[in-house]
Amino acid sequence: MHSACVDRIEVVRRHSLTTLVRDEIERHIVDGTLAPGDKLNEADWAARLQVSRGPVREAFRALEQAGLVHTEKNRGVFVRTVSLAEADEIHAVRAVLEEAACRMLAARIDAGTLALLRSWVDTMRAALASPDYDAYARANVAFHNALVAAAGNVKLYDTYRRLVSELSLFRRVALVADAAAMERSLAGARAILTALASREAERAAALMHAHLNGGLPHAHVAGESASKAARDAPW
Repeated sequence: MHSACVDRIEVVRRHSLTTLVRDEIERHIVDGTLAPGDKLNEADWAARLQVSRGPVREAFRALEQAGLVHTEKNRGVFVRTVSLAEADEIHAVRAVLEEAACRMLAARIDAGTLALLRSWVDTMRAALASPDYDAYARANVAFHNALVAAAGNVKLYDTYRRLVSELSLFRRVALVADAAAMERSLAGARAILTALASREAERAAALMHAHLNGGLPHAHVAGESASKAARDAPW
């Protein structure tokens, strides 16, 4: 009996450690510290995080299932590269999820959620005034994440988080590349917030659709330019 209890505790401890390792590596992938094509070394990550290699190996498997890395036989584990076509597919599904989140949230939004979303819009406005493209991008991501989380559907949120993580692999094209694009993005976020505050579910969903698809042509141009630069590079 005692042995069985110890075994269960060890399984829980190991699972928790694997999750922590996975989250840390994912954070480096999503924020761009680890770029598409970078190799992940099991021993290096074990030493860096001061854990045994077992949890790191399991974390690599979890990241592969999440679509963030891939394993090449006899070569190792690499951060995955997302093509333009695949990014389009991910973007389309993400848009459907965020439109659904707007409809759900409009029916249940409260003062606390409005204040949280408004704070991120204010952060975006401050970044635009700087201008600070990186700060704007972080605040924009946080705004969308908070909106979907507040919709109250755990499965929808989990699916959304995976898609956003995968989309971050798309050639690291900037969310916004100039002041004009930032202004359009900010105006879209403010319009969505106004519709949610008024509990206009369909209007909020329509505005979200326009907001997400408005920057798609720019992402195409930037992605194609990055791909061409990679193909033309001398190495």
